[in-house]
Amino acid sequence: MSEATRSGRDWHSAIDKLRGSEIESIFLRLAVLFVVGLFLTIATDTFLTQTNLVNLLRQASLMFLLAAGLTLVLIVGGIDLSVGANLALSACLTAGVYKATNSVPLAIATGLATGAAIGFVNSLLVAFLKLPPFLATFATLWVCQGLAFFYMSGSVIYGFPPEMRALGSGFWLGIPVPVILMTIILIFLTVFLRRSTIGHELYAIGSNATAARLSGIPVRRRLILVYVLSGLTAGFAGIVYLARVNSADAGVGEPLLLPVIAVVLIGGASLYGGRGSAIGTLSGALILTAVLNGMNLLAIDSNLQPMAAGLVVLLALALEAVSKKHQRKK
Repeated sequence: MSEATRSGRDWHSAIDKLRGSEIESIFLRLAVLFVVGLFLTIATDTFLTQTNLVNLLRQASLMFLLAAGLTLVLIVGGIDLSVGANLALSACLTAGVYKATNSVPLAIATGLATGAAIGFVNSLLVAFLKLPPFLATFATLWVCQGLAFFYMSGSVIYGFPPEMRALGSGFWLGIPVPVILMTIILIFLTVFLRRSTIGHELYAIGSNATAARLSGIPVRRRLILVYVLSGLTAGFAGIVYLARVNSADAGVGEPLLLPVIAVVLIGGASLYGGRGSAIGTLSGALILTAVLNGMNLLAIDSNLQPMAAGLVVLLALALEAVSKKHQRKK
């Protein structure tokens, strides 16, 4: 039996095992979300009100949009530290183009193109120059952040038309538009990762890139794909954020990087690659958003929120370790 044949069988077997483990992982996170929700329902009078739940879903949808592409990057064993700065630069350029042209389609196209271009640059640094993903995307983080501050020159752009603001603050059939957008991307990514050959190849690359290459998977092209998608979703999240707050400033992405990485890790993705799912990332976004929302409702000092986010990540990693140990015993 050739090495390539053995490698192909190995990664197919690994994917089959992964499906079972991730189902268990997702149920664990849903259980955590249920416990958090139950506690906040008992501890506060406002958690289950329509206004609060809509606000919570809006917040979670933004985090999911920003984390969706990052999930793909982590699945292949990479990291994208530029997503927050990408969001900021994309939002600023979207706002600037709209103010210059009064064209909503052109402004949105600019934001999406900016995000995808940043992702493409990251992919070239990682796939062709062979730079470590952490260092490559750390560099683009600073470049994007610098460009955003240079472009804005300390100013804030605000005031956008209703058709643009609807992306972030509108409703359709009584459902917040960001939640609808999140659902569409969730379904697409779930089908893409679970039902497509390319999706299976991403897990194979994350599990063992050498074996994936030997089995005929075009590793470089797949790396380009995931980094471009990560950039594209970050750019899209920037547009939705801009539409929600009705303003753009250069510093908007800085506070989002660590929470979005936390969301993906809470959702079950691994920094070592080979693990992660769209539904897991959604559960991570809901858990973290619910915890932070609950702290606000309980009037807990906002300075403690980063600590709370860190504890939630540690809890998620502990649950993951227990789950893995249980699976090994099986």
